[in-house]
Amino acid sequence: MRRTLKILAVLGAVGTVGTLSVPCGFDAHAQPAYPSRSVRLYVGFLPGGTTDILARMLAPTLSDAFGQPFYIDNRPGATGNIASELTAKSAPDGHTLVLVAAGFASNVSLYAKPGYDPQHDFAPIGRIAAVHNVLMVHPSVPAHSARELLDLAHRYPGSLNFGSPGHGSTAHLALEMLRVQAGGLNVRHVPYRGMAPAVLEVVGGHLHALMATMPPAIVHIRSGRVRALAVASLRRAEALPQVVTFHESGFPGFEAVGWNGLLAPAGTSYDTIVRLNLAVGGIVKSREFRERLARLGAETLSDTPEEFTAYLRSETGKWANLVKRSGVVMD
Repeated sequence: MRRTLKILAVLGAVGTVGTLSVPCGFDAHAQPAYPSRSVRLYVGFLPGGTTDILARMLAPTLSDAFGQPFYIDNRPGATGNIASELTAKSAPDGHTLVLVAAGFASNVSLYAKPGYDPQHDFAPIGRIAAVHNVLMVHPSVPAHSARELLDLAHRYPGSLNFGSPGHGSTAHLALEMLRVQAGGLNVRHVPYRGMAPAVLEVVGGHLHALMATMPPAIVHIRSGRVRALAVASLRRAEALPQVVTFHESGFPGFEAVGWNGLLAPAGTSYDTIVRLNLAVGGIVKSREFRERLARLGAETLSDTPEEFTAYLRSETGKWANLVKRSGVVMD
């Protein structure tokens, strides 16, 4: 019991350290030991990308709080589907989790057989971060706004290459959203195996433009090695307040915000889901975590399992509509 109370205090389920306030319905005496062994945290992307960065921030703190190792298992491929499928087929005991990105909500529309049912094979725990997508170009590209870049693409059809961390990724779908709103856009899409290598390609001048998530890109934007043109959210990013939104740039309602959230296999006990939600919520609300995320260009999120479930349903419908309009298909 003493260890359980210490965990709850550390995770922020208390008003002040040393004063415990157990949430309604959470009986510390009745809970079985969790976790009873190490916890595998699947990440469906290469090391160095946004999801991997966030996982490596989250795992050590969860390990400290629960007294068992939370270790990261990178399983890149199929826009995160491989890691999600492995999680869906794991025992529903809370010892296998997956940190998913926004593409989780669009994969069901892109893949005929993603390997899992996103509505029935998972127990949502909660989101941890909102991640701005930013359109950036190599400094050699003569464009200082999204509109100028699109004008350039129209004047020289097929001459510009736009990178993404993978075919069907949220960054790729943001490009397709741009195509739809611009009434067509003749550019070459160049998919990579992850965001980190795509960022390095535009920094090196091998790509003209990239829709990137901020954590792996912001250091290069601040150094001037790339030029940020617009962020794909309805409000400006706190980390780059000088960069306008697409909405401000003449693309009303344009929004392709990245996010990351934690899922467990369906059938995981609700008590375990609540414990993990409390843990994650306490971590992301901490000043240290918020400040670290802010430096990376991301913002913390904290919601209930029910709120995350509703959000997933909404995002799935949104991207299904975009996929239908754009005609994007996966092999």
